[in-house]
Amino acid sequence: MTFTSGLAIYVLFWVITAFIVLPIGVKTHNEMGVDMVPGQADSAPANFRPLRTILITTGLSAVLFGLFYANYVYGWIGVDDVNIFGEL
Repeated sequence: MTFTSGLAIYVLFWVITAFIVLPIGVKTHNEMGVDMVPGQADSAPANFRPLRTILITTGLSAVLFGLFYANYVYGWIGVDDVNIFGEL
């Protein structure tokens, strides 16, 4: 695997992980009992912390990419292991 291929796959892991991490721990203004700004959506988060989200996403995606790369190198799970259609 070349460096650019690995980087592209890591970025894909990062984006997918970001969408998984984004809703964790976020509460709306109604749930926190905080006044809303006029014109604000009811579902807007009141306690969004982007740095925390970025750090958790980076760490989790690094672990997932590490597992992916280890599987690429050592071949733990191959194409034949995930054949869901049986023999053709």
